[in-house]
Amino acid sequence: MPARRIDIAAGRDALAVVAAGDAARPVTATAVRYLLQLLDEKAPGNSVEVRVPPFGAVQVVQGPRHTRGTPPNVVEMDAATWIALATGAEQWSDAVAAGRVTASGTRADLSDLLPLRP
Repeated sequence: MPARRIDIAAGRDALAVVAAGDAARPVTATAVRYLLQLLDEKAPGNSVEVRVPPFGAVQVVQGPRHTRGTPPNVVEMDAATWIALATGAEQWSDAVAAGRVTASGTRADLSDLLPLRP
């Protein structure tokens, strides 16, 4: 069964609420999942797993598929960092240098894919 798609209007509304500050957890979850959905649309594939616990994860970027255990190319961060990176409020290199992003594997650099255009 395919994942439920987040409507563009609902995703943009959630992002606006998050940007205004103090968003409720369900709104933050919608914003995170909407941005992961956009990343999946921009870079479909299954060689890199992008995780934003506890809200979501997506496999993106063309390349060899990894199906057993933890993929070799994993990117993980918290929701605030993901939203900042995906919307262009923060640069990839700054977030990685500050330790807010953990990225392992040769394909785990998302700097060429960010920011997204929500």
